[in-house]
Amino acid sequence: MQININKISSRIGSIAGVPSLSQSVQPRILMIGSALTAMMLIAGCSPTQATQNEAGESASAQKDISLLNVSYDVSRDFYKDYNALFSANYQKENPDSKIDINQSHGGSSKQALSVANGLQADVVTFNQESDMNLLVEKGLVAADWQQALPNDAVPYTSTMVLLVRNGNPKNIQDWSDLARNGIDVVIPNPKTSGTARYAFLGAYGYGLHQFKESVENPTKTDDFIKKLLANVVTYDNGARAATTSFTQRGLGDVLITTENEAHLAVKQFAKGKVDIVYPSYSIVIKNPVAVVTAVTEKGGKTEAATAYLKGLWETPAQELMAQMYMRPSNEQVLAAHKDTLPDIDTFEPVEVFGSWAQIMDTFFVDGGRFDQLARVE
Repeated sequence: MQININKISSRIGSIAGVPSLSQSVQPRILMIGSALTAMMLIAGCSPTQATQNEAGESASAQKDISLLNVSYDVSRDFYKDYNALFSANYQKENPDSKIDINQSHGGSSKQALSVANGLQADVVTFNQESDMNLLVEKGLVAADWQQALPNDAVPYTSTMVLLVRNGNPKNIQDWSDLARNGIDVVIPNPKTSGTARYAFLGAYGYGLHQFKESVENPTKTDDFIKKLLANVVTYDNGARAATTSFTQRGLGDVLITTENEAHLAVKQFAKGKVDIVYPSYSIVIKNPVAVVTAVTEKGGKTEAATAYLKGLWETPAQELMAQMYMRPSNEQVLAAHKDTLPDIDTFEPVEVFGSWAQIMDTFFVDGGRFDQLARVE
């Protein structure tokens, strides 16, 4: 039972010919309000419940709920399947309700900017912490978003690999080969794509590791990265666009991409035309998720949005991640898929380069180290 005392009081004032609550009328309205409160208590409906959501029903009572998941580029295939899995389970648990999940995908940072500029996302599922931090700064995502969900709100990870032409005709075995003469490289643009930043940082971290250098004195690493970036033939806006350039447009000898995207290319997008090469040392990609509380609280959808994200840690979803070549946070599920998700030597970017704020300031701001080494706008 939902009764809004403020709205009823306003209606009564209007009937009495009083457009606003003057000092003389307020005592009468308070008496009416007290009487209504007593009536609601008798009927089993608390005043708190009565004013729970002025916009309409509470989330648990809504019959139809629509959520928008704004995500990064190469997650679309996983979330398409997960949405169907979650919707079926949600309806089983809430037989009188129906939930519809919409998807929006693009470069992670472009997506974060879209949400910051007004795109009404209910949840965001990115591949970089700095994109989430932008929404925290805007007051759209709660500051404690990492504590709201398990594993610091990271349901799965990935890594960067190299996708080459079938048979590997250029004999590309590691990051170092991407700096050779005559090798054409395809990556997205690090200014718009989180995946591209991981590609750049993966190569840079390899250089520091290979040459035993530090971020503060990276002479040989910078020379290596300059040569690699000189071989780049296109900077696409997002990872999926880069995959299309490589597999459909025929650009490049090698695509630097995520492990899951590379496997999808091998199995679906370019079956029989490409192979995966695992570098000797690569980067860990963490994929954080959060509820956009500034949006869900207005629409009474926080409960449903939270359930949607919590479902990512359920075993069926974790299994689906592994099947889609993502590395689930559940160690048992991951171990069961070692044939397609092998053990690799990796590093975490924050342990090598500092916090994501430092990473952005050092490498990806205008005039930062990426611009200096790539000499591109």
